[in-house]
Amino acid sequence: MGFKALLSTLAVVATLKVASAALTRRVACPDGKNTATNAACCALFPIRDDIVENLFHNQCAEEAHESLRLTFHDAVAFSPAAEARGEFAGGGADGSIVLFSEIETAFHANGGTDEIVALQKPFIAKHNISAADFIQFAGAVALAQCPGAPQLEFMLGRKDATRAAPDGLVPEPFDTIDDILARLLDVGFQDFEVVWLLSAHTVAAADLVDPTIPRTPFDSTPEVFDTQFFIETQLRGLKFAGQGGIHGEVNSPLTGEMRLQSDHLLARDSRTACEWQSFTNDQEKFAETFPDVMGRLALLGVDQSTLIDCSEVIPIAPPLPASSRPHFPAGKTHADIEQACADTPFPTFPTDPGPATKVAPVPNL
Repeated sequence: MGFKALLSTLAVVATLKVASAALTRRVACPDGKNTATNAACCALFPIRDDIVENLFHNQCAEEAHESLRLTFHDAVAFSPAAEARGEFAGGGADGSIVLFSEIETAFHANGGTDEIVALQKPFIAKHNISAADFIQFAGAVALAQCPGAPQLEFMLGRKDATRAAPDGLVPEPFDTIDDILARLLDVGFQDFEVVWLLSAHTVAAADLVDPTIPRTPFDSTPEVFDTQFFIETQLRGLKFAGQGGIHGEVNSPLTGEMRLQSDHLLARDSRTACEWQSFTNDQEKFAETFPDVMGRLALLGVDQSTLIDCSEVIPIAPPLPASSRPHFPAGKTHADIEQACADTPFPTFPTDPGPATKVAPVPNL
C-alpha cells in the first residue's frame, strides 16, 4: 500500500471512530446516577423510580395491571375512519382519559379505570409530565414489574388532549368478534395482531365485569407474563367465577378465574384460533410480538416526528422463575381442551399435581 493510500485509509478509520463515538456519546443526568443518549430522557429516571416504589410497590399486582390496561383505553379511543369523514373521533394516545376523567371513566367500556386514574394524577402533577406521556410511560414501567415480560419502548413528547374522546371506541367483552376485529383494524391491527395485543391478559384481572368479585384474574398466574392465559382460555368452561349471568362473561374452567366472552370467542374463531394456540408453548414469541403492537398502540394519533426515543429508561423485567413452564392446572388434562385450530393439534402439557387449582384475587396494594 502506498503512503497516500495508507493516509487515506487512516483518515477513513479516524472518521468512523469519531462517528461511532458520536453515536454512543451519552449525557450525564443531573441526578448524578444515570446517563442518557438524549438529555430530555433524564427527567424520566426519577419518575420511573418513584412509580416503581410508590405506585407499583415493586410488584406485578393490581396497580401495575391497571396501568397497563390504561394505555390501551387511552390510545384506542381513536378512529382514523371517522377522522377521514371529517368527524372528531378521539386523539389516540393523548391523555384524554386522565385529563377528562369525569367524562371518559364514566363510559361503560372504561369501567374501573377511575381508580388507576386517581392514583396516577398525583404523580403527573408532581413530576410535571404530560398526561399523554405519563400513561404510556407508566404502562411500560408497569409491565417491567412482571417476570417474563418483554421490554416496551417509550417515546417522549406527546401533546395532551384538549377535548374528551367520544364514547363507543373502546371494545367491550360482549361485542361480536366481527365488531372487535373491525374496530381494531380501524386503528391498524390485523386479526392476528389482535391476538398479540391480548397477550396483556396474561397479567390482567377484572374489577367491574362482576362487581361482586373484584380483581378476578384471567388466568392462574396473573403475577407473571407467561403463556398460561392462552392455554387456560382453551379449556372447557364449567362455571361462572361469581354470580353468573353477567353480560360479557362466560363459564371459566377454574375456581376464582374469570373468562371474558371476547377472549373465549377469539380463542375459537377461525380467523384467530391458530394464532391464539401458537402462544401456548412459545414464551419467546412475546418478545417479538408484544413490543411491536404496544409500540404502535402508544403512537396512535401522535405526531411521531416530534418524539424522542427514551426506551432505555424502561427497566428490564425479571426472568420467569425457573419452575415456570407451560402446564395444565391441577385437575385438568388435554382431554379438557376445546380444540379450535384446524391446522395443528393442541400441544400436550404436564398437569400440575395436587388438588384442583383455585385462583386467588390479584392483590391490591
